[in-house]
Amino acid sequence: MNASFTLSSHPAAQDLSVLLGRAVRLDEAGAVRLIADSGVLAVYVAVITPKGLLDRGPTVLGLRTLALAEGSFDVVVPIRSLQVRVDAALAAVAEGADPAIPVTIGLPAAVSTIVWAGISPPRGGWQRMSPLVPTAFAAAARAGIEEVATAIPAGTGEQIVHRVRSEVWGRPLPEAEHLPAGTAFALESLGFLGDDLVQQFATGPWIRLSTARGHVLVKQSAWSLGG
Repeated sequence: MNASFTLSSHPAAQDLSVLLGRAVRLDEAGAVRLIADSGVLAVYVAVITPKGLLDRGPTVLGLRTLALAEGSFDVVVPIRSLQVRVDAALAAVAEGADPAIPVTIGLPAAVSTIVWAGISPPRGGWQRMSPLVPTAFAAAARAGIEEVATAIPAGTGEQIVHRVRSEVWGRPLPEAEHLPAGTAFALESLGFLGDDLVQQFATGPWIRLSTARGHVLVKQSAWSLGG
């Protein structure tokens, strides 16, 4: 496995640091999947995933792509460990240095027990759908976050927490019933929402929501492009 990878610039490394900071707030002990290929680093973050075979909830992943100077790999690593290495690489850049200078980041030890990392969204075959306004996602995210916070008091067991979150984030969005509310949570919590429209693309059971800041991919077993 590669011991390190090199991003094309200082701003790219800063973008990765920001994403990891947001991801670790979602799951302190979570992991990210890194796929480096053809000059692009794809960073996948699990926002909502089913727990067990009987869980029919959606899979909601965040995706951010960054320009890569060198490196080729597909690995799953702990968020916190990678964040430490990214921040250390940024701190090592001399003050006033050219921001276009590549930044090399060490890879932490891989983990092999992350079930969601075996679910790979397709790279091609996406069909464009009608775009959606960002305000609909922002409102749904705020409402859901408030509901979850009210329903889960301190000290609540993990199973109950997951059940509440699954119920809230698995509901259809009022303005787009083919999407679970968890997509709004992902867009908001990962900082992907802005003033631009949320573009929709679909292929099979997958939908991709794209903005200028990143992508959210959702897979629902009960929904397909033709259904």
